[in-house]
Amino acid sequence: MIRDARVLRAGFVPREVEHRDAEVNHLSSILEPITNGEPADTAIVTGPSGAGKTCISKFVTERLREEVLDVETTYVNCWRNYTRFRTLYQILDDLGATIDIHRQSTPHDELVDRLQQHDGPRTVVILDEVDQLEDPSVIYDLHSLPQFAIICIANKEEELFSRVDDRLVSRLRSSEHVRMDKYHDEQLYDILSARAKWGLEEDVITDDQLYRIADAAAGDARLAIGILRTAAGKADRENHERITDDILLDAAEDARAQIKQKSLDSLTPHQRVVYDIVREHGPIGPSEIHERYTEDVDDPRTKRTIRTYLSKMEQYNLLEAEGTSRDREYSLVDSAAASPMQ
Repeated sequence: MIRDARVLRAGFVPREVEHRDAEVNHLSSILEPITNGEPADTAIVTGPSGAGKTCISKFVTERLREEVLDVETTYVNCWRNYTRFRTLYQILDDLGATIDIHRQSTPHDELVDRLQQHDGPRTVVILDEVDQLEDPSVIYDLHSLPQFAIICIANKEEELFSRVDDRLVSRLRSSEHVRMDKYHDEQLYDILSARAKWGLEEDVITDDQLYRIADAAAGDARLAIGILRTAAGKADRENHERITDDILLDAAEDARAQIKQKSLDSLTPHQRVVYDIVREHGPIGPSEIHERYTEDVDDPRTKRTIRTYLSKMEQYNLLEAEGTSRDREYSLVDSAAASPMQ
């Protein structure tokens, strides 16, 4: 049933990208100076979860590497590498420059010096979930080094800008911005159809089933592909000749649960404390969340940072908010209320 499992994986970057030509061309034009050995502007790629931000960024940088010999790329998930040290270390590690660096004792400035001394090919650094950085000054570190081009990926520009100092805000505002919207159902269908064509045997899933996946995913390509992958895996394990409607129904629930668990596992320790407070006491307002949070941790973050955490968890369907900004209350997302598989 499964012809090429790679095509169904979450991080797969296709040879052709569906319905993002304008964004691909825009990002490619931002990085074009690199092809002439010149510095490139910082690019800020924004949009909701599942809009293809990471896929587009990797697609463009991989195509750049095909065209230009002396270009490298490195990818940093800032949700996982949320400290300045971890981010700098990850970049240096990808460049093969961490042999004598000690995680516990090496000062941050030495890591920046290492990057400054890097005399290899120009490098495009993708900072994914960049608004998750606890110390966004790492963006400034990289911004000042002409041998590095930066792609910053975030859900919302304002949340990124609200957490950086004035010197960096002005630079980021003058950067090139690539904004992406949610996919429409027809666009998601085309994405799923292409994945099914290359990843599955013929006639194992119908067009109607693909449309239903697209509808249930509500614009989120990550969820849509997850449902297709989960359904194909289940049908393959159970030796079905095709994906049945019952399998598809189970797959939709399983894929949502897997994505939710992955998001929960990605939370930083401070974010997890905030999430657990909402889980135990919600519906609950931001002020009370912050009060309880400051009682639970030794080194509490600011109210603004906690609001950013709450917004991030909203975007990733972990929390939901009701009310205006003045009387807003947060609670856990009701999984049963998600778009059903018709």
